[in-house]
Amino acid sequence: MDYNNYNRGYAEPAMTSADYMSRTYRWMACGLLVTFAAAFVTVTTPLLYVVNSLYLLFTIAELALVFVLSSRVQNMSVGAARGVFLVYALLNGMVLSYYFIAFSVSTLVLAFLATSVYFGLMAAYGATTHKDLSGWGPKLMMALVALLITGFVGMLFGMGFGSTVLYSGIGLVVFMLLTAYDTQKLSQLYSYYAGDSELAEKASIYGALTLYLDFINIFLYVVRLLGLNSRNSRS
Repeated sequence: MDYNNYNRGYAEPAMTSADYMSRTYRWMACGLLVTFAAAFVTVTTPLLYVVNSLYLLFTIAELALVFVLSSRVQNMSVGAARGVFLVYALLNGMVLSYYFIAFSVSTLVLAFLATSVYFGLMAAYGATTHKDLSGWGPKLMMALVALLITGFVGMLFGMGFGSTVLYSGIGLVVFMLLTAYDTQKLSQLYSYYAGDSELAEKASIYGALTLYLDFINIFLYVVRLLGLNSRNSRS
């Protein structure tokens, strides 16, 4: 979401900072609820076979929706932005339904609780620290690219136990840092769009998407680490 070219002038805030943050976290929580509900429904119904046969299409659709919401949210209506976000959350839940098959319920619950703690701590740090975290952005983006390339190579050639643990641990740290960075960036978005209630609402949806992605990725890396530990204990 490009907020550098928006001239906010001297407009009075149309939405308070507390209301803006509250809306952002409500939409994030709503997205997570849709995702986990969709994953549960998919894995317990014949819908799983549909997802299995159209997995690549669903994955491409997910990426397209994230791109559209990130790059075009300013030009959408509030309703359209909400709809795109919720459809993405729904598709993501269907795609991630395989985790409900690969891992036990106890592992998934423990991973969710751990993720909530990690996310909450880093979000609190990002919201309260007086340190400017904007310098983290380029480094974290490079780390994300490195994770994507490493993950792709690992899919092609496989990873050993140690390499998988290291990869998952680094991924967990990267997204925890991103949580703090994205949380602090929320206040920047608010400062630019506070004078326009519609833009502020759309900014809160965009902010919810970024935090949602941070939470989901932390969850996935925690699940993998717990799953690896469980398999290693049984062997």
